[in-house]
Amino acid sequence: MTATPVRAMRIVGSHPAHDARGAVGTPRAASPSAQILVVDDEESNVRVLHRILTRAGYTNVRSTTDSREVAAICASEPPDLVLLDLHMPGRDGFLVLDDLAPYTSGGGHLPVIMLTGDSSTEMKRRALALGAKDFVAKPFDGPEVLLRIANLLETRLLYRALARQNAELEATVQERTRELEASRLEVLERLAVAAEFRDDETGRHTQRVGELAARLARAHGLPARRVELMRLAAPLHDVGKIAVPDGVLRKPGRLTPDEFAVMRTHTVLGARMLSGGGSDLITLAAQVAECHHERWDGTGYPHGLAGDTIPIEARLVALADVMDALSHDRPYRAAWPLAEVFAEIRRGRGTHFDPDVVDTFFRLVLP
Repeated sequence: MTATPVRAMRIVGSHPAHDARGAVGTPRAASPSAQILVVDDEESNVRVLHRILTRAGYTNVRSTTDSREVAAICASEPPDLVLLDLHMPGRDGFLVLDDLAPYTSGGGHLPVIMLTGDSSTEMKRRALALGAKDFVAKPFDGPEVLLRIANLLETRLLYRALARQNAELEATVQERTRELEASRLEVLERLAVAAEFRDDETGRHTQRVGELAARLARAHGLPARRVELMRLAAPLHDVGKIAVPDGVLRKPGRLTPDEFAVMRTHTVLGARMLSGGGSDLITLAAQVAECHHERWDGTGYPHGLAGDTIPIEARLVALADVMDALSHDRPYRAAWPLAEVFAEIRRGRGTHFDPDVVDTFFRLVLP
């Protein structure tokens, strides 16, 4: 059968205070604009229910006598409540309940009232198990129908209000989290720049190392999340320089052995400053600060790590740091020509630097 559009009908001799069976005191619509879908293969039942609902004040009532149309109707405009006949040709009420599962289960909370003359316990249990919320017996008692609808619509409206409140709360939490994360990143960035201002008055070295380290990480095959962490963590590689005296850090000439020993402490000092953080970013930054002066052959500092025992992120930052430091002016020397910088990196392959990282670097800069 095809869907039969139903309009409100004027019932001759009736009064707004009477329901379909003549009872006085018909309950009014709990939520007049709620969309109610009536599904019954008997058009006479649809007309009776439509009359009950419209006289009570419901203004958005849809109906169909073809149960096969229910899924499409709900997909195009999900109703707030369904009045569903149990015994219908083709797809009976149980099969339609299966169709409505996406709306009745999980967070859908679509209430379904079964319309039936079958009051058996087995039928009720089966319908409830499939998502039905209530039952209305035939022939219909108008006030009972309206009271059951009102109760279920009230519950649905509460669910929807709670869902909106939860969504608003979640949006607020996400916004506050973004603000907190932005503030934390800004603090870390300022900390990196503060350390670098003592060694590079432009403060750009840390940012350049971060960008190059991230590019190397991406070209080396690290996951996207790790690449982004590298971009944010690498600028903190020299944060420990905050604790190094100016007489050592800004000395224009070559350092004495004792002065170099003081300079080398910036690795462990930086790791100590960043230790204890709970985020992946701070953990990685502490690791990079501590290990970016380790060398592939084990002659680096502070721990003399070698080969793969050096974290890959620290190996990447080690090359990025040397590349940027040699190619830019420093307080104690002028920038090297790019060809000499490349030659120095090649000489360090397998001694200072991880050979694979060097190969990745040259694939990146010399495609």
